[in-house]
Amino acid sequence: MRQSPDKIIITCAVTGNLTKPEQTPYLPITPEQIADACLGAAEAGAAIAHIHVRDPASGAPSMEIELYEDVVARIRKKNTQLILNITTGPGGRFVPSHDEPRVAAAGTTLMNPEKRVAHIERLKPDICTLDLNTMNSGGQVVINTPANVRRMAKVIRACGVKPEIELFDSGDIAMMHDLLKDGTLSGPQLTSFVMGVSYGFQPSPETVLYARNLLPVDAQFTAIGIGRSMFTTVAQSYLAGGHARVGLEDGVYLERGVLAESNALMVEKARRILQDLGAQIATPQQARAQLGLA
Repeated sequence: MRQSPDKIIITCAVTGNLTKPEQTPYLPITPEQIADACLGAAEAGAAIAHIHVRDPASGAPSMEIELYEDVVARIRKKNTQLILNITTGPGGRFVPSHDEPRVAAAGTTLMNPEKRVAHIERLKPDICTLDLNTMNSGGQVVINTPANVRRMAKVIRACGVKPEIELFDSGDIAMMHDLLKDGTLSGPQLTSFVMGVSYGFQPSPETVLYARNLLPVDAQFTAIGIGRSMFTTVAQSYLAGGHARVGLEDGVYLERGVLAESNALMVEKARRILQDLGAQIATPQQARAQLGLA
């Protein structure tokens, strides 16, 4: 029988890969801004910071290891307990050319799987994401083949880093079960349901319950709502026995028509929602114990 967690872990995804600077002037871009956003989120009640990096000049998504190193060093200088969850999602996008679809067009980031986890091998964070989705995403295709996922998982395991398995549709959960069966992954799993991306899981209480019921009974999960569903999904995830995530990666509004001026304000709102529903919020130390982290 599935057990609900004793304390609810709030993750803050502070900048992400797809939110654009023109959507909000409050998006963290430089390493200093990203680190400060993580630290502010921690002060507001987040136990985990989910980290992407961006090119400081253009604001575009980046995979430069030196930027990750800068962000992590800035955070650890002031906070040694905050759990760091670093993305491995970039590097999986393919944009087909209009006249010759098998030829990559501008915007393609698809690369060698080992390069996608090179920063994890160097930095060895507490957690890193591992996406299992191959799906349409706008005009692009995200490609994570089972073979490439296994290659990435092998590096992650060798580093001693806990993967957070990001699930965008029910087929991803089927792949996760196969990876558990062949020993690529080991339980208990930390998972997330990403809901609201075009052509993947769509946000609703029914989706949360459906996805939850496909998981191994010992898996922990967070339902993530993208855009306008972010805060309603906080409540739905908790009521279904899961954790919570908010942040400027997932949405830019604090309420209808009001831009969130910081990630910390989003965490504060999520914390109020959870506590009003009766939840106890995990500190980073308590979250480490629940997740089996050092």
